[in-house]
Parts: sequence; C-alpha cells; structure tokens
Amino acid sequence: MTSTIAVIGKSGSGKTTVIRALLKLLQRNFKDKTILLLDNDLTLELSDSFGIKTRNTIYGIKSGKHEYKTGIPEGMTKQEYIDWALEDIVLNIDENTDIIASWFVTPKDCHCPSTKLTRDSVTKLIERYDFVIIDCEYDLKYLNSLTDCLIDEALIISNPNKEAICLASKIADSSRKYVSNGQMGVIINKFEGDNEPLDLLNALELDLIGCIKKYDILDLNEISNTLEILYSRMNLPQKG
Repeated sequence: MTSTIAVIGKSGSGKTTVIRALLKLLQRNFKDKTILLLDNDLTLELSDSFGIKTRNTIYGIKSGKHEYKTGIPEGMTKQEYIDWALEDIVLNIDENTDIIASWFVTPKDCHCPSTKLTRDSVTKLIERYDFVIIDCEYDLKYLNSLTDCLIDEALIISNPNKEAICLASKIADSSRKYVSNGQMGVIINKFEGDNEPLDLLNALELDLIGCIKKYDILDLNEISNTLEILYSRMNLPQKG
C-alpha cells in the first residue's frame, strides 16, 4: 500500500531541503521500500537539487512535446500510450528511488479526454511505489489537478516569522479538503527558539509537528535526524 507525503509551502520556506532530508530518513529506515519523488513545483527545484536538468515532463507528454528515448510501440490504446510514456520519463536516482516531474498541469475542470487519461496514468504510477514524496506548488489544489491520489501526510513548511505563519494558515485552509483522510501539520523551519511563532500557531489552530533549527551551514544529515524524531507524529508507517 502506498504512503503519500505532500510537502507544501511558500517558495523559499525550505521545502526542497525537507524533502531531501525526509528521503534520507526513509532510505535509512525502510531500506527495501520503493520511493517515488514527484516534482510538482513549477520551478522544478527538487529535480535541480539532484543535478537533473529536466527536459521531459508529464506536461510534455500531454502537450505532445516529449522527446522519446525509443520509438513509440504500435497498437496501443491512448491510455496504454500515456502509461508507457510516463515510464519513459521516470528517472532513477538510486536502486529504490525514482523521480518524475510534472511541470504545468491542466485544470481539473478541463474536459478534454487526455486530461482524464493522464490523471489515471499518474495515479497508477503512484500506486506502484511504497512511498511517494511530492514537492507541491504552494498548496494542494495544483496537485489535485494532476492526480486523485489520497494524501496520508501533508507537511506545511513555514519560516518562523509572523507573515510566513499567517500564510501557512491560508495554505492549510485551501488544502484541507484534499487531506480528508490524512493528516496535515506544520513544520517550522529555521527555528531559533522563539516561542512567539508557536503561540501564533496555537492561535490559528494549526497543528505543529515540530521545528527544525536554523543551521549556519546546511546539513541534510542533521535535518534528517531531526525529522527522525518528528516522524513518529506523522500519519505514516512506523519503523518495525
């Protein structure tokens, strides 16, 4: 059964760093499990962080602009074609970890046949993996235009200032309906020990999963160790 983790928040909040650290944590604690990274942010920063200069995206398949590695097999239905095309753009990061980028997505109310076929194919791809970590564009509305997959854990990444936490509240409000069967909470990034943002979180009735302290030099291993502590509070499979 697939466990889905959506990481949302304003650009610059540290989403990519948290995803990279969370990936380290899952790889360490679930060595035999398969992981898919879905880069659903228009900046494609997650792909860039792995040194991947993304040329082929889910949007490219839907728009007919994808450059295929091999010839297109004959005799496929449109659904089979999109299923096959997605396989063509999945990139391998290591033995059990893959990444795929979406880029632009079509609004969910679009009635063109390729939109539904693409959504179905993306959902089937997601269901093949044990864990899927999704780098989202701001909130969950954009992701919901791409796939109907259920979200088990939505992590809102926020900086520790008042403006950022108020924005996190707006993100939570716009995303809550897409996490009806899962959990949504806030991780305060670059935290320096001030109680004021925590008080504001309580006032806004936002669930705090925990804080990641501010590092002068970025250290993914240290952040991964912090997430190890916070992980037990998430709606995700726990290490046996």
